[in-house]
Amino acid sequence: METHVEGKKMFLAGEWVDGKQWIDVIDPQDGSLVDRVPAASKADMEACIEAAKAGAKTAARMPVFERMQIIGKAADYIELNAELYARTISKESSKTIREARKEVGRAVETLRLSAEEARRITGETIPFDQSPSGQGRVGYYRRFPLGIIGAITPFNDPLNLVAHKIGPAIASGNAIIVKPATVTPLSALMLAEAFFHAGLPEKILSVITGRGSEIGDSLVEHPAVRMISFTGGLETGLSITRKAGLKKVGMELGSNSPVIVLDDADVEDAVASSVSGAFWAAGQNCLGVQRIYIQSSLYETFRTQFIDDTERYIIGDKQAEITDMGPLITEKEAKRIEQLVEEALAKGAVLETGGVRDGAFYSPTVLTNVPENCTLASEEIFGPVVLLYPIADLDEAIERANAVDYGLQAGIFTKNLDHAHRAIEELEVGGVMINDSSDFRIDAMPFGGVKQSGLGREGIKFAIQEMTDTKAVCFKLG
Repeated sequence: METHVEGKKMFLAGEWVDGKQWIDVIDPQDGSLVDRVPAASKADMEACIEAAKAGAKTAARMPVFERMQIIGKAADYIELNAELYARTISKESSKTIREARKEVGRAVETLRLSAEEARRITGETIPFDQSPSGQGRVGYYRRFPLGIIGAITPFNDPLNLVAHKIGPAIASGNAIIVKPATVTPLSALMLAEAFFHAGLPEKILSVITGRGSEIGDSLVEHPAVRMISFTGGLETGLSITRKAGLKKVGMELGSNSPVIVLDDADVEDAVASSVSGAFWAAGQNCLGVQRIYIQSSLYETFRTQFIDDTERYIIGDKQAEITDMGPLITEKEAKRIEQLVEEALAKGAVLETGGVRDGAFYSPTVLTNVPENCTLASEEIFGPVVLLYPIADLDEAIERANAVDYGLQAGIFTKNLDHAHRAIEELEVGGVMINDSSDFRIDAMPFGGVKQSGLGREGIKFAIQEMTDTKAVCFKLG
């Protein structure tokens, strides 16, 4: 298959462009060179934004059926070359080949949902005569594209999270500039390739590779960019909000997600779901299970089974079909996790299993008796570490689940509808999964958090709402 990624180019306003400087893309498993991509300059970003101004006009004029066709063709292209996309994801990121294949499937679905939602960008009629001054008037409102969307994406889902920015932006008639994670740019460039082959008009889409310190501020601060859609860490998110100025900002900033297991739960299901939710993608998952609160009467049974399942996890070569978990994205990240665990152990936590680092690999780790004054207990770990706590009842579980500054998603395992509805009402999160771990999501659902977990909602329909503005129209009749 012809590929522009192999040519070490970035996708600038519909053209494949070389750079004067380069960034190595490294496989975290063995430190080998996967590819090189351009290290864009501030001038490159400014040129990109100027081109996107024209692209936004083109995108806004594009009929809905054309948007749908182009997005659908891009989805077809990815599906046709699914294994190549999966291998690329696995090589440049932490994901095993099986995890990468699932991400490719989700990205295809994300784009097809985007094409479908393009036909549903609708408004409503307004009864102006509800007010005496409105007599003799009729009207409605419509949704219009914002113009230029700036998207900054993370390393942990290097294809699908980019699709979650590009699909809704094009579906809603916007131009979009994507700055992918520096360590995983290849999947984003391959997504641009799919739109290139699908016939997307020039200047609507750019995927510009480079370091955030060089090009990030230019994208965030430019007044022509009308929205910043960011997925990443809290500190970067706070910095963006200070710099963005008067524009829309949508952010998903992670969490330290809780799961509650009550004494009437299906233990095997709760264990299996929570183990998967804790260690998927080496725990580098914004929805990843971090804190599990188990009712005391069930605690020992759950703890034993959870440890047994964790110790059966196969760690190793990402490309091997049998592997359950690969390395973290860098050795630096693995060392960070190691230090957090050591801090918890020094303060009295008990290591039940795991706690071993080998380069960028860190074994699936289970801790108990973790004091509340540990970093692990209150901040996002973003690694393969899970904390188990016994609780007396649902009241205690909800109180402890809410006692942090994050609130993305939560899970609860129970057969009691009253308990489920109490959790829905009282958990301070953007989503509650009943008889699932916090790590459940479909790409059509509204997705986002409260408190420090972010602003706004993703999920195709909801992202389109964020990427459009309403315009009211009123006719005064003669």
